[in-house]
Amino acid sequence: MIVKQIYTQCLSEASYFIASKGEAAVIDPIRDLDQYFALLKEHDVKLKYVIETHFHADFVSGHLDLSNQTGAPIIYGPKAETEFEIINAKDGEEFVIGDLKLKALHSPGHTPESTCYLLFDGTGKEHCIFTGDTLFVGDVGRPDLMGGKHTKEELAKHMYNTLNTIIKPLADNVIVYPAHGAGSSCGKSLGSETFSTIGEQKQSNYALQKMTEDEFVKAICEGLASPPKYFPINAKINKTGYSPIDDVIQKSFTALTTDDIMANSKAVLLDVRTPDEFELGFINNSINIGLNGRFAEWAGKLISFDEPIIIISNNESDAKEAIVRLARVGFENVIGYLMGGFNSWKKLELPFDMVISIAAYEFSLDVKHETKINIVDVRNDGEFEEGHVLNASNFPLHNLQEKPLDVDSDKSIYVHCLSGYRSMIAASILKKLGYGNIKNISGGWKALIETDITTVIPQPV
Repeated sequence: MIVKQIYTQCLSEASYFIASKGEAAVIDPIRDLDQYFALLKEHDVKLKYVIETHFHADFVSGHLDLSNQTGAPIIYGPKAETEFEIINAKDGEEFVIGDLKLKALHSPGHTPESTCYLLFDGTGKEHCIFTGDTLFVGDVGRPDLMGGKHTKEELAKHMYNTLNTIIKPLADNVIVYPAHGAGSSCGKSLGSETFSTIGEQKQSNYALQKMTEDEFVKAICEGLASPPKYFPINAKINKTGYSPIDDVIQKSFTALTTDDIMANSKAVLLDVRTPDEFELGFINNSINIGLNGRFAEWAGKLISFDEPIIIISNNESDAKEAIVRLARVGFENVIGYLMGGFNSWKKLELPFDMVISIAAYEFSLDVKHETKINIVDVRNDGEFEEGHVLNASNFPLHNLQEKPLDVDSDKSIYVHCLSGYRSMIAASILKKLGYGNIKNISGGWKALIETDITTVIPQPV
């Protein structure tokens, strides 16, 4: 028996490979498939099933391409409706993989069609459960991503029933394999581990503690941030279908010249270099989202799916990586990459911009000598509430482009996040919006709290 978790860090997404006696199944695959084909070859097995726990909203699944290239049917749970051929698993239906059995357990709550899959080993013993977005380590799937078809309270009630009738009765030693880990927007506060056991979750997961239905609904519906805007787009793509990723890469991986850049004035210039590289020089109006962080997620939150995109990178390899990662969240509108990267632009002495970064200690000195200062904290609301610099204003990054900053335009704007990745994204956006005197605080909040600057941390109630 082979059970392998395949974790994609930048999406906080876990897919799974199961194999036994020449047969295999893949659960919740991402869109680029090389790793699955490598596993099939390594273990000399044939793919029998492509299994989906639900309609994913935070990434485009690889189910269609994987099925088309292998002939393996796609399995969804009850009530799933798609524009392509699938098998709708009945609640309790079992699927055989070698000497293993995979039992579909309809688990509505996160979405109506959500289904967990309980794996029995060769002896018939319950081994693990693939919970999708029903149960995470330390959390459960949020019930508010259905776009008005069901209220979050209705789905929360379904989740309450799912947890109490399906999840809790399982043996404590059954391994829990969820579809996401920490950083995912599919839950409120996922734990750092990517798998657990039923017993551990009964002890530590707030959603599995004893409470009434009303108490449960209140607990999982409170404090939900607005879902990322690209979630409905991805969910629709997963239901209706998409172009093969190889076609997307071939179309997008086109070398462009500096003249092409200037001719495409309406294209989004997406600079995928690290923040440290970007700040030293970039093409005017570029947006920096570095490949070294949660690249695809932030691209989905900040860039329109309707605008053409041009990649600015250090090399062709990074450009191709960016195209693949963008495709993972549904972008198929990349028109090419700048041949030679920013250096080719700079060599021609074309105009470019820079961002000034300062150390946290230097910022603390500036604060002491300035009577008024603009401090823009781009962390999310929850992070800000847990502690922030005195007199800072909170403008969460995902909303930064939607409304003007309430700042004194005659003063420098000091921008920070937790560690520096998001603040450089924010600095590039503010530059594009026309704000001047931007200063990025290196190291962000983590560095600021090590200085003697006055911070505000709410007292426990």
